[in-house]
Amino acid sequence: MKKLILGGMLALSCWMGQSADAQSKHTFALSKEAFLLDGKPFQMISGEMHPARIPHEYWRHRIQMAKAMGCNTIAAYVFWNYHEQVKGQFDFTTGNHNIAAFIKIAQEEGMWVLLRPGPYVCAEWEFGGLPPYLLQTPDIKVRCMDPRYMEAVTRYVNELSKAVKPLLVTNGGPVVMAQVENEYGSYGNDKNYLYALKELWVKNGIDVPFYTADGATAYMLEAGSVPGAAIGLDSGGSEEDFAAAAKQNPDVPSFSSESYPGWLTHWGEQWQRPGVDGILKEVKFLMDTKRSFNLYVIHGGTNFGFTAGANSGGKGYEPDVTSYDYDAPINEQGNATPKYEALRKLLASYLPKGKKLPAMPKPIPAVSFPEVTLTPFTSVWDHLPEAVHAVQPQPFEAYGQDYGFMLYKTRLIGHKSGKLAIKELHDYATVFLNGKYIGKIDRRLGEKSIDLPKSDVKDPVLEILVEGMGRINFAEAMIDRKGITDRVTLNGMTLMNWDVYGLPMKENYIGQLSASGNHADKAGQFFKASFQLDKTGDTYIDMSSFKKGIVWVNGHNLGRYWEIGPQKRLYCPAPWLKQGSNEIIVFDLHQETAAAVKGEQTL
Repeated sequence: MKKLILGGMLALSCWMGQSADAQSKHTFALSKEAFLLDGKPFQMISGEMHPARIPHEYWRHRIQMAKAMGCNTIAAYVFWNYHEQVKGQFDFTTGNHNIAAFIKIAQEEGMWVLLRPGPYVCAEWEFGGLPPYLLQTPDIKVRCMDPRYMEAVTRYVNELSKAVKPLLVTNGGPVVMAQVENEYGSYGNDKNYLYALKELWVKNGIDVPFYTADGATAYMLEAGSVPGAAIGLDSGGSEEDFAAAAKQNPDVPSFSSESYPGWLTHWGEQWQRPGVDGILKEVKFLMDTKRSFNLYVIHGGTNFGFTAGANSGGKGYEPDVTSYDYDAPINEQGNATPKYEALRKLLASYLPKGKKLPAMPKPIPAVSFPEVTLTPFTSVWDHLPEAVHAVQPQPFEAYGQDYGFMLYKTRLIGHKSGKLAIKELHDYATVFLNGKYIGKIDRRLGEKSIDLPKSDVKDPVLEILVEGMGRINFAEAMIDRKGITDRVTLNGMTLMNWDVYGLPMKENYIGQLSASGNHADKAGQFFKASFQLDKTGDTYIDMSSFKKGIVWVNGHNLGRYWEIGPQKRLYCPAPWLKQGSNEIIVFDLHQETAAAVKGEQTL
């Protein structure tokens, strides 16, 4: 214990004294009980944020906010599927994909970096960061030694390593540790996979210490740990937690790799708003016992586009909202919250006498704009691509589509009305008979069928428009293909011979939409308007008057909205706006008439 206290005093001096400057080269190593920076015990006080969720123009601001709260380290997930959106084509250089630029900014701000490269990350991110093209292989197994999975993993590790290797502490950079997989003990027990993954990083020149991260229970730690790697605890908030880590491996240090100041929110829930007392108590314990920790998350950001994930807990399918505010200390827009102020005050109380935390950067300006009415200008029915014929419907992935929507269309022969059942709908469908809207089927609610009314048409036309929401990103249900994943039956009869229309709704599709009015009375409308700004600033688009859909502003996909809430406003950062006229386009699955939106300054 005496040794621990002495090490802790050294760690405190190291906490504020050793910054990740680019001028001098440092060393980082693991002892049995401590992390060693330049040979001295070092206490990591880390705040996590994800470059893909924050407009790159704001990276420095968010890192400065973390530093001003008392952090000396930034933890960052790398989302594989964000960087390899097309199989074999990697982007580590443009805009938000430039992970090296993010790490360099952290170093310029005097911060160390914990790299969390996956390949699986969870993170409430689509498919836990795994690329959806993996699911084009019908029987693929992920997060194990399946050779088809490992071939893709190897390609990713090779490419990411090129981007981050120059930024390792061993090469004068700020990256002091890299994580092997993530919370693997909550998923599987293929230790050969974990060992192979670590060796793959080493083979590619990643020569910093490694760590794993798992719940502080014996079975998770046994299944998820790697010899020689530090043990991260999700979370480590008690002596019992750290004792569990020491029991698993007494020869490496442990730390709280995810201490939670907030929590995630699913559609249809109330906002998750954990109080400040729990995280203050945990951080005080960690500071008093001189243990390293990472706040997951200090700043969450936004699940722009189709990137939000989903869970599959006791309620079945639980898709995450677009905002990743997380009730974090730094809110979605980058502002300090009362939780931030409380943690900042606590961390400042541990500073050596005469030391002060740096000042907070100025807040990002926010703007509002008055109501503008969006009017229908075309419909999805007027902009269908060429159909693919299929004897039976298949999921998105079978057609090479990752996200968005898919229309399945057939003529009814034999049964013409009755109980229509979709076997494994993923995730939300609007159903039409002879062009008339019949109703919706929602996987989230466990809905699997709908009644088709009788029709006076000889061969009624059935159309099922399916929205793929977030793929499950945690635990055993991760193989989560989208669309109609098995079959459609009517009164038990399997319906055959479908025309399938892929609608990924990428930015180029939205940009090429032309006005039309051929299906103005059929749900599935696009709405458009423009709003004027005298000056730019962050804003939130209030979608309270719409029902369920997607919003694009000046071509940027802000993400999903849904009337069930709790989120009714979508974050639109200032870099995506311009002085003067700004275009907003909305696709809504249910809304058929004009409705208004407005710009607000808060979530």
